[in-house]
Amino acid sequence: MFLKKVPVVKGVFFFGHALEFGRDPLNFLLKLQHENERIVQLRIVYLNVNLLLNAEDIKYVLQEHSKAFIKGRAYRVLGQILGNGMLTSHGEFWHRQRKLAQPAFYKQRLALLVDIMNDETMTMIKRWETTIEQQNGSDILAMTKEMMATTLLIVTKSLFGVSIDTNQIAHISHDIDTLNEILSVQMRTPVRFPMWIPTKVNQQFKASSNRLNTVIQEIISTRRNAIKINPEAQFDDLLQMLITAKDEDTNEQMTDKQLRDEIVTLFIAGHETTAMAMSWAMYLLSQHPEIVQKMRSESQEILGENLPNFENIRQLTYTSQVISEVLRLYPPAWAISRQVMENQSIGEYLIPAKEQVFFSPYLLHRNKAYWTNPEEFNPDNFLPEQIKQRPSYAYLPFGGGPRLCIGNNFALMEMQIMLILLVKYFDFEKIEEVFPDPQITLKPKGNMPIKVSRLKK
Repeated sequence: MFLKKVPVVKGVFFFGHALEFGRDPLNFLLKLQHENERIVQLRIVYLNVNLLLNAEDIKYVLQEHSKAFIKGRAYRVLGQILGNGMLTSHGEFWHRQRKLAQPAFYKQRLALLVDIMNDETMTMIKRWETTIEQQNGSDILAMTKEMMATTLLIVTKSLFGVSIDTNQIAHISHDIDTLNEILSVQMRTPVRFPMWIPTKVNQQFKASSNRLNTVIQEIISTRRNAIKINPEAQFDDLLQMLITAKDEDTNEQMTDKQLRDEIVTLFIAGHETTAMAMSWAMYLLSQHPEIVQKMRSESQEILGENLPNFENIRQLTYTSQVISEVLRLYPPAWAISRQVMENQSIGEYLIPAKEQVFFSPYLLHRNKAYWTNPEEFNPDNFLPEQIKQRPSYAYLPFGGGPRLCIGNNFALMEMQIMLILLVKYFDFEKIEEVFPDPQITLKPKGNMPIKVSRLKK
């Protein structure tokens, strides 16, 4: 079959579409989706990027021919923080690491982490109650800051155990935030200085990276020594699972370097992404009190006055729909890219070797071919009968195929617990319009101020 060239969007001299994409990526991409149906090629300086708009083509890349499409330039940038962890590696090494880490996320392991999620959410609730009491029943809270603080404690204690030193938590968080900010700029900058050039930013990056590695190595060494002294010691955390995991074929375990890379990957994936999703959840709920009330009614019927547990949260079907709808409108992982290993065909189009394919859950989740009134917040989009009518790859908050996010069930459980407890105690009111800021994750611009009031019983 004769293959056609992908339709090209004309760009400006040298830069191509880099400036337009860098200024306002979401609206630029939405415009392209409005004007095209399946696939279109952009140029970011010297990179040809093929934007996929069709759910079936995305399924072809992520699931049906996943080995032919590897993680490319964007993930090499991320690799400066994450090393060769599960998010950035590929091939046999990725397969081995995924296999070693998978048991840490089995449902019976996640059940052990429910108490941490309940405890840290209730700590946040008590802090809010104290603040609100001092302000005569309501206060305006910076929601992004609040969610970052709580998800930080949840992921740290889930990874390292409840005895982790709070100073270590602070150091890890500060350095990862610094590294994230630097890489967010690099991801959007087509031409940048190599890391070996001693610019101020590069020196700042190296200092934060070295401190982060030192703290994590100290945690790993302390745990290895504890296990060496007492091989029967049990630690109900993810670090224990990762340290003790053995390859079925070789009986090998992860090295300290592999542990470091996976820990940083899980820390970032389990901290900032969930915090952003929770922030957007509070923003949407602050505009829809009728949805909040439905969640409360469901909670009262199923939980009563009890805290959520691993069994009863599965019965909170409406709350689950709400979370799915939040992740549809504001998916933290808003963009996914792959590099073509060898010449590939997508439908009747040729994708030459070394070129990039790019797709965005943010776009996909707003595509009118798959969603009715896609800009509206409507949890009924995730009723069973609605789900059946859509292609499976029309909804990708956690990616898809073999590389589906390993922590998706952890994140969904965490969001369910946090949301159901927050609506139990508080009412929420929008203060101002908030717009998304697509960095490495889909952040809100500003701190997302929301008026929080004590719920009148």
